[in-house]
Amino acid sequence: MLDKLEALVKKYKDNELALYDPQITADLKRYRELMRAQSEMKELVEKYQEFKKMRQAVEDAQAIMEAAATEQEMRELAVAEWKTSGEQLAVLEEELKFLLVPQDPDDNKNAILEIRQGTGGEEAALFASDLFSMYRRYAERNGWRFQVMSLTEAEQGGFKEVIVEISGEGIYGRMKYESGVHRVQRVPTTEAQGRVHTSAATVAIMPEVEDVDIAINPADLKIDTYRSSGAGGQHINKTDSAVRITHLPTGTVVTCQDGRSQHANRDSAMRVLRSRLYEMQENERLKKEKDLRKTQVGSGDRSEKIRTYNYPQNRVTDHRIGLTLYNLDDIVKSGDLSALTNALIQADRLAKLQAA
Repeated sequence: MLDKLEALVKKYKDNELALYDPQITADLKRYRELMRAQSEMKELVEKYQEFKKMRQAVEDAQAIMEAAATEQEMRELAVAEWKTSGEQLAVLEEELKFLLVPQDPDDNKNAILEIRQGTGGEEAALFASDLFSMYRRYAERNGWRFQVMSLTEAEQGGFKEVIVEISGEGIYGRMKYESGVHRVQRVPTTEAQGRVHTSAATVAIMPEVEDVDIAINPADLKIDTYRSSGAGGQHINKTDSAVRITHLPTGTVVTCQDGRSQHANRDSAMRVLRSRLYEMQENERLKKEKDLRKTQVGSGDRSEKIRTYNYPQNRVTDHRIGLTLYNLDDIVKSGDLSALTNALIQADRLAKLQAA
């Protein structure tokens, strides 16, 4: 482990020097790649430096213990220091092991969030709207940009489907655990007898990818334009600004209509299409790596029930890691997902560490 850490420190220092190279700064793509690599390694390098200092403290305390064999007071102080430093060193070593778990290369990318009404009729559409608000507040808490790309409202209120681009630092790495079926148990406003109903919504989180990440042949696309419907303003409803793109080889269809122009909607639709096709490629790759897939927290499969929101008990349960929290209002209304997200990241890292 130490040899690997020393190699990473050397790479970090080499990259630091390279960032001042005029040839690197002139190449914007290469410069961004180096900055991203530095960002990914920074915590590990800093933790390793802390580990080395603590290891030196243990060795110094050991040396004093040996030198002060006949001086009781000094020896007692050295023993206390040796024990304290040794305990801290063990903690740092475990933290380093976690940080050495290979990071998903997509973790630092922006994310495409899709929420769809599931089983449960009107109540499911309202729950989809609640999840949308929860993630919007979560983005606000983290200083992320939250932009609606497409939204289809249900007739009785709530959302049939909404697609959002979330951009900022390290978003996909924190949001990816949200993919799957979210289930709600509560008394609908239309329920006269106060009975608890169960309904669901489906959430998909995909990394936003660039042209270089996935190649799309223009000949494989069928692009249609049509009149936008619903909210959007007078201009949108008078022009054929909505765009529907069909990827013929896979049958994947993406529609966007919330932009103010056909060009904007086409650009949004292509971004969503790239992310969906990239997700399909990644899922296919993961299927071929079954042993790796078993070590992960959830499969990311949209059909997998991952979480239940029980309103009568003010309870949220994540079924993948068996975590139950009794602060539903803070999570849903305030968008405070930190406890859930941190626990999922920790569980995923631990599973991968054990597999390694």
